[in-house]
Amino acid sequence: MRLFFKTIFSTILVCVTSITFCQVKLPAIIRDSMILQRDKKINIWGWAGVGEKVRIHFNHTTYKTTTNKNGKWIIQLPPMKAGGPFTMEISGRNKIVLHDILFGDVWLCAGQSNMEHQMKLHAVYYADEIANADNPNIRQFKIPNTTNLVQPQDDLNGGSWKCANPTDVKEFSAVAYFFAKALYEKYHVPIGIINASWGGIPIEAMMSEDALIDFPSVLSTVEKNKDTGYVNASNRKAFIEMQAKPKPDDKGITGKWYDVNYIPKDWKRIAVPGFWEDQGLKNLDGAVWYRKEINVPASLLNKPAKIFLGRIVDADELYINGTKVGATGYMYPQRRYTIPGNVLKLGKNILIVHVTNNYGKGGFVPDKPYQLFAGNDTIDLSGYWQYKVGYVKSPLNTISNTGITLQYQPTALYNSMIAPLIHYSIKGFVWYQGESNTGNAGEYSKLQPAMIKDWRKKWNDSDIPFLFVQLPGFGDYDFQPGESQWAEFRSAQAKSLLVPNTAMAVAIDVGEWNDVHPDNKKPVGERLAAAAEKIAYNENIVYSGPVFQSATIEGNKIIVTFTNTGSGLIFKGASYISPLAGDATGAFYIAGDDKKFVTAIAKIEGNTIIVTSNEITAPTYVRYAWADNPLHPDLYNKEGLPAVPFNTETISMEKKIKGTGR
Repeated sequence: MRLFFKTIFSTILVCVTSITFCQVKLPAIIRDSMILQRDKKINIWGWAGVGEKVRIHFNHTTYKTTTNKNGKWIIQLPPMKAGGPFTMEISGRNKIVLHDILFGDVWLCAGQSNMEHQMKLHAVYYADEIANADNPNIRQFKIPNTTNLVQPQDDLNGGSWKCANPTDVKEFSAVAYFFAKALYEKYHVPIGIINASWGGIPIEAMMSEDALIDFPSVLSTVEKNKDTGYVNASNRKAFIEMQAKPKPDDKGITGKWYDVNYIPKDWKRIAVPGFWEDQGLKNLDGAVWYRKEINVPASLLNKPAKIFLGRIVDADELYINGTKVGATGYMYPQRRYTIPGNVLKLGKNILIVHVTNNYGKGGFVPDKPYQLFAGNDTIDLSGYWQYKVGYVKSPLNTISNTGITLQYQPTALYNSMIAPLIHYSIKGFVWYQGESNTGNAGEYSKLQPAMIKDWRKKWNDSDIPFLFVQLPGFGDYDFQPGESQWAEFRSAQAKSLLVPNTAMAVAIDVGEWNDVHPDNKKPVGERLAAAAEKIAYNENIVYSGPVFQSATIEGNKIIVTFTNTGSGLIFKGASYISPLAGDATGAFYIAGDDKKFVTAIAKIEGNTIIVTSNEITAPTYVRYAWADNPLHPDLYNKEGLPAVPFNTETISMEKKIKGTGR
């Protein structure tokens, strides 16, 4: 009897599985509220039983096909003009009806954190934009962050199309949203954003194995990573090593320094914002607890309250009156926490911030907002706090084997987040990535063109537009000219402009020295949109700032000419002027054969820049905005677009004998 029921159960299970397999299934990207690419043939695809007949009824026409031996099917619909909404019916043994379909322009927007950063992370900066977002013709499909080290996948791990409204727009990529908004305002056709982004990833993670064919060292990593046993063993080894390390005893945790009943003893004074290494705490990696008492008036109570703690390196936990209000695990996000109701009380309130730092300078990043506010009332939190060290990290805690972080591996995100999309017709690509590759500019100058070529091949369109963002300024301002890893990297990015039908949005002027994720995302999106108008929509517009064309040496000066000067060159809004530069920007540098650069005098004459220095009588080279975070890169065209940074050291420059024109 027991065997009989077991057999019946197995038979039922096989039947149910078979029925489920035979049903028509669609990929995650094909669903309600999708935007399909106008004026192109459209692929609709999926899975069903082997040999099953599949029909699509759309726009008064029925299309038919039969699945192949693997149960896959694909139907191609003819091009459609922009518009909608439409309904689509797909049927086999079952029937699926998709609603609210629009035709417009679809852009695949990919990259790392500056593409991923959602509108909600910049809600203070763009509060009005979020509140007024009400456009069902702008939609985003956010691809879930998943990895695969073995092979390209057929489908995504979920996702849905969302419209731009005050709630859903908070999850939109800020750069992609402003890009889409600018295009919609120009063309009034639906704009779809497919958002494939993940913070911290290198470009190799978004590249296919085919794209990496000319990079043997990277391919060797791909091959090793296909062995799941190797990957699991590496991560297991790292985990075991981490577990074996002595655990630091954080006195703040054991002593409950965050508790309202804790009585502080032997706490010292420290300034916030500021790094503790700059305030007498040398070689301290570990945990430091910060404490501050504030007086809260009645006007701040019984209303929504927030607290801004700038940016903290590396991680933090915030307690107010013993209640944990917020925590962030890494250094880059700005700390903007909502304070739950009933946490604040009239009179004295105790703030405790538990800061942990693994290496380098720890503490509160300067030049950020530090305040508590509710309604129109604000309490300034900058100034002196009290501090006490929780623990000091020992060199014995250093982990030698950190394991394999999956999303950082080559092909890992292409396989899981890009490959499943290649049948989906799009208008073009938007790419904002590079921060994780700044250490190897030379290789990146080859990787990005290889990726562009491969993505175009995958989408079977050798000329599809590819737009990308050149990295903004980041890091300390240096008042002396010198070498720059980030400047070299920007130059490597710009080399992709040699690939046909590409365009670059310059962001050198919208960075923040103390934040790799600058708030000012709107200009980036709008500059990308201008680039799209030029190369994707064939508009006769000035879409770029001045681009270096040539440099001629005449006696003690270098004359620099540019393309994309538009209505003319200007120095825009310089707030710092070099003592030598007169009425010019301080971002030009000049050198002789010895390549010892000095700040230059730079003046506009027509559509050229005349660069000189009293210190250099026989100039050979000129640079502009050549720094991690250049001092006031203020060269623009009159259309308001910034010049592309450049360096003439790799260029053969023409010399003319002064006064002869030769």
